[in-house]
Amino acid sequence: MSERFTAIQIMQDKPVIPVIVLNDVAHAVPMARALLAGGLRMLEITMRTSAALACMRAISKDVPQAIVGAGTVRCAADAEAAASAGARFFVSPGYTKDVGTACKEMRLPLLPGVATSSEIMMAQEDGLKQLKFFPAMQAGGIGMLKAWSGPFADIQFCPTGGVTLENAPQLLALPNVAVVGGTWLTPQDVMERGDWAKITEMAKEASSLSR
Repeated sequence: MSERFTAIQIMQDKPVIPVIVLNDVAHAVPMARALLAGGLRMLEITMRTSAALACMRAISKDVPQAIVGAGTVRCAADAEAAASAGARFFVSPGYTKDVGTACKEMRLPLLPGVATSSEIMMAQEDGLKQLKFFPAMQAGGIGMLKAWSGPFADIQFCPTGGVTLENAPQLLALPNVAVVGGTWLTPQDVMERGDWAKITEMAKEASSLSR
């Protein structure tokens, strides 16, 4: 049985969770190994491409030290398919009770996406206190997170969307931010030319961010 993690353990593992779009299964294993070498093991593979599930299976089989997560989970069927492919946590762009129930039944953690106070309260009603703020920078960024710290002091956020190496430190300095989601760590052009050393370098940089 694979080790199980809680949502807060996933968020506290490192300052950044890579948000990864994979179009080619051949990139999955070397990409995961490169991120691991840079200190990042919580890997969010987005379900935006036809290759996503095969990539999750490949990483789960060949890079067992990596903790595979599924991103862009929009329905219960997405969560079930991802879990069958080896996903051990889920990240969604929004939140529905169906997705929340499916993840709870599988006893796997979910970081649901929220962008408004009402969405936070809906997720909180279902017992979720670790949430993804998406799209973070487009939906109010640092100012919104500061505003939420009053009424939602018990909520921990993972801002994703518009987050960069440059603005990540300001986000991570906020008391209600446990981790950020970063798309900058796996650029398509870098993966296509197989420059895995570059990805390791960027992962090391991200791993060393303060919070």
